[in-house]
Amino acid sequence: MYNYRIMVVDDDFNINQLVKLYLEKEGFRVEPFQDGQQALEAFQDNPPDLVVLDLMLPGIDGWEVCREIRKISDVPIIMLTAKGETFDKVLGLELGADDYIVKPFDTKELVARVKAVLRRNRPARDSVREVSFPGLTVNLSNYTVLLDGKQLEFPPKELELLYFLVAHPNKVFTREQLLEQVWGFDFYGDSRTVDVHIKRIREKLENASNNWQIKTVWGVGYKFEVK
Repeated sequence: MYNYRIMVVDDDFNINQLVKLYLEKEGFRVEPFQDGQQALEAFQDNPPDLVVLDLMLPGIDGWEVCREIRKISDVPIIMLTAKGETFDKVLGLELGADDYIVKPFDTKELVARVKAVLRRNRPARDSVREVSFPGLTVNLSNYTVLLDGKQLEFPPKELELLYFLVAHPNKVFTREQLLEQVWGFDFYGDSRTVDVHIKRIREKLENASNNWQIKTVWGVGYKFEVK
């Protein structure tokens, strides 16, 4: 789920920065905008993976931004609406909004909704679920790992963890992020679970390549380092 780009469109600078802070803490890349027209132009130049969109914007409002985005893209949209504003769920669905949340909102709830919407939309994005680096191929569709052309035996969770790291080269993830992504949102496990699985993966891939490795980032977590 990480390495996703999120566009946040809200004319309230403080809300923009707060949402940006919390999403970035979860590993997302965030692009904040305070103007609907600027957001639309940026979207057309480089579409994000999800849009968090306020209804009340100066100039072009959130309804119109949503309508214009839906003419060119099916990127998921979460609408923000202030308490007391009339939010027409039917109109929102007809325009193509995927979810909505009422202000003032709990930032943790917004983060959870962002993740849930991205999970629902992930199959299309991940239709090809194979990643490769010199000497290493990890395929999540048929659960195989090839090292120098030879298939290795990997239990499902080890393979899923390896796939997630390899799919995000040189990006550092905390143990908590890895737990959530690989074991699931509702998994209440000890973060040492990640350490144990990393140790087993390393044993299988020991001295396999000078070009890549699973590296411990002390005090933070792990990354798949590509040289």
